[in-house]
Amino acid sequence: MQTTGTHFNYYLICHRKLWLFANDINMEHTSDAVYQGKLIHENSYKQRSERFKEIAIEGIKIDYFDSKNNVVHEIKKSDKKEESHILQVKYYLYVLEQNRINATGLLEYPKLRKTQEVLLTEPDREYIKEAEQEIKNIIQAENCPGRISKPKCKNCSYFDFCYANETEL
Repeated sequence: MQTTGTHFNYYLICHRKLWLFANDINMEHTSDAVYQGKLIHENSYKQRSERFKEIAIEGIKIDYFDSKNNVVHEIKKSDKKEESHILQVKYYLYVLEQNRINATGLLEYPKLRKTQEVLLTEPDREYIKEAEQEIKNIIQAENCPGRISKPKCKNCSYFDFCYANETEL
């Protein structure tokens, strides 16, 4: 199985979500939050599809890549999970670098009117190598990891799956 940017994102959020997603148990299609994020992505920068390219390479899919300036643009709805968003972009930069493309990243939060530059450092490269192996171990595990029971679970697309037999979080 090819590791993706989404795997890295979910790795920091919840190992259970990572395992479920990687094992084709997808709940995103029922999530209002995911739908809102998709609308923001599609409507925030309409002119981009004319200027920037979509890149798919080694399991990653970058929606907006400025090939003139070698900049990855990643659009997110909210900065609540900013650490996981940053890791996702760093993974994109890592894969591009492995394919001899040196790039930088921009994390963009249109609703917040916030943009953050993302750079790949040597410690990031080491962390990504280690995390990639841990991600593979989680994905290939026979059993689904346990749930984490955090307040952030209430907004997760897998909430109903994880808490089907519970009355309250």
